[in-house]
Amino acid sequence: MTDPISSFRRVAQMDSSNRQAAAKAQERAPSSAPETPTQVQAPQTDEVKLSAVAQQAMQEPEFDRAKVEAIKTAIQQGQYPMDSRRIAESFLAIEKMIKE
Repeated sequence: MTDPISSFRRVAQMDSSNRQAAAKAQERAPSSAPETPTQVQAPQTDEVKLSAVAQQAMQEPEFDRAKVEAIKTAIQQGQYPMDSRRIAESFLAIEKMIKE
């Protein structure tokens, strides 16, 4: 029986038939010289090269450091205006999203 979603069994059967065909072909091939062990080659490594724009984008932060430092300093000094109602509404919105 074949799984209609993954077709796993069908793939396994194809692999099995390919192995059987390869074994039969090897049996039919005349062996004129004794087999020598083959050398195992090291796997080649993949390499990714980024464009100059991509490299620059990865190096630069996606935010304004000066603005973050200014806000951080204002919070530490107690000079940053906070709207407690707006903060509470944001928490309420998050709670509603979680419950859904």
